Amino acid sequence: MSKILMVLITFVVAGCSNSLDIPDSDESSKLMYRGAAYSDLINLPKPQGIIMVSVYDFRDQTGQYRPQPNSNFSTAVSQGATALLTMSLIDSGWFAPLEREGLQNLLTERKIIRAAQNHGEAFNHNGTLPSLQSANILIEGGIVAYDTNIKTGGVGARYLGIGSSGKYRTDQVTVNLRAVDVRSGKILSSITTSKTILSYELSAGAFRYIDYKDLLEVEMGYTNNEPVNIALMSAIDTAVIYMVVKGIQNRLWNPASVEELENAVFKNYADDKVEIL
Repeated sequence: MSKILMVLITFVVAGCSNSLDIPDSDESSKLMYRGAAYSDLINLPKPQGIIMVSVYDFRDQTGQYRPQPNSNFSTAVSQGATALLTMSLIDSGWFAPLEREGLQNLLTERKIIRAAQNHGEAFNHNGTLPSLQSANILIEGGIVAYDTNIKTGGVGARYLGIGSSGKYRTDQVTVNLRAVDVRSGKILSSITTSKTILSYELSAGAFRYIDYKDLLEVEMGYTNNEPVNIALMSAIDTAVIYMVVKGIQNRLWNPASVEELENAVFKNYADDKVEIL
């Protein structure tokens, strides 16, 4: 009887192993995944005109570090948030970001072009080199908080050495965006958004004697961790959406027409209120 049971368990474990969604190591590269807020970002009302903005730095201001196998100074959030914000501003269709993070590199390249023109060797740059374009709005802000273990929980049951369990935890990342008028330095808008990061684990197993000196031990499990970069990108996308919507409401900038105010995304975000804990 014990031999038959062992054979059955072997088939069950083999079947479960085949059903696991193990990623393919040869999977090709693709565009970065985006969260649900991306659909709203690209469906905002059409602008009356594109707004020139500059982003010098969008820093990690959390001071949060998370130990990694080979380093005790690995940051909890991405240090490339400026690139993520730039991508979100472009995708919104409202803003045209100007290069400022690598401004020194750009200025150096322009000096090289002028030197080549003075010597008559600028074969790929004919005519006078135009001046750099200035921005109307300066975008400031950063990642202002990263909170861990906002919520944790789990459930499990075991009987005669056979059982299963599940547990979860949520973290939270918070970003702030500020739109600053470059002429006066006045802060026109300040938006703060948060996004939760979910991680959960499911496991099942058995540990018991099925016969004298015959010990059965079976373990199965599944873990899913939401990527921090995607959660951060969603928080940034949401902040850009609110900045556009609040700017329309406060007459900082205008949509292409009055009909754009009937846009479903605009109506949805315009009615949102700050929740009080």
